[in-house]
Amino acid sequence: MNREQLLKRITVDPRILVGKPTIRGMRISVEQILDALVAGVPEVELLEDYPMLEPDDIRAALLYAREVVASERVYPIDLPVPA
Repeated sequence: MNREQLLKRITVDPRILVGKPTIRGMRISVEQILDALVAGVPEVELLEDYPMLEPDDIRAALLYAREVVASERVYPIDLPVPA
């Protein structure tokens, strides 16, 4: 599955989870997937806990997070140097 196809699995709908990015319009947020992975939950266990989830959904969540971070803009701020 290519990048564009993966990203189509991520949906944003203000009527679902207050507009948080979700997996294919389900009430499973990208945040939930990332939290589980960060906590060390293996992909196999995640797929067992959420039977409607597919392996490409997990990849889509990771790709979405990568895209958000990649689009971040950091601007330098001139702070006074303490004397």
